[in-house]
Amino acid sequence: MLLRIENLDSFYGEAQALRQISLEVEEGELVALLGANGTGKTTLLRTISGLVKPKSGKIEFQGKRIDQLSADAIVKRGISHSPEGRKLFGDMTVFKNLTLGAYVRRKDKTGIEETLQLVFDLFPVLEKRRQQRAGTLSGGEQQMLSISRALMANPKLLMLDEPSTGLAPMVVSNIFKIIKGLSEKGITIILAEQNANMALKVADRGYVLESGELILSGDTQMLLSDERIKQVYLGA
Repeated sequence: MLLRIENLDSFYGEAQALRQISLEVEEGELVALLGANGTGKTTLLRTISGLVKPKSGKIEFQGKRIDQLSADAIVKRGISHSPEGRKLFGDMTVFKNLTLGAYVRRKDKTGIEETLQLVFDLFPVLEKRRQQRAGTLSGGEQQMLSISRALMANPKLLMLDEPSTGLAPMVVSNIFKIIKGLSEKGITIILAEQNANMALKVADRGYVLESGELILSGDTQMLLSDERIKQVYLGA
């Protein structure tokens, strides 16, 4: 098991954001984390990343506890996070944003060059814009850069938080094709998304969050056929 979470509780101040979350992710899986805005998806990813410390419960990655490690130590273990809202360094170039993503492996010059080439193969537009300031990119290009920056750490687990937010339907379709392609290359992915229809088309399995609790889980076909999912998330 690559990632195992047991009975996780997380808080923002006095407000409880996650309640008794338990889930598992196998190596090579693409797992969708579904739910409306404010249901706890971002908090869960931030807790896995070490940006939010859990009140109780545990998180194991490759069989070892990580829930009390610092965020940079967790990146070094092999977990990368493309956050909601992209959080790029807008005044820096595309190339500088990418090299910052590789900071934890900065001594591996050859490996960084190989990953950089992978990124440019996936997103040719970023190679064309490598000396352009990130803040001047289109929304779709910024999302490509956010995913690419996370890939530069050569992660064992890639977490993507709402990659479709604010993008045109055609751009969203392209982003999801790329996410599926990354999964087919063997990269393990957790995909947090409000767009349940698109997420379930590319995922192997899914978990559904509501008010900070997991209310449903299963393979994609089961979730797509679930009446509650159809009514609440798929507009059926």
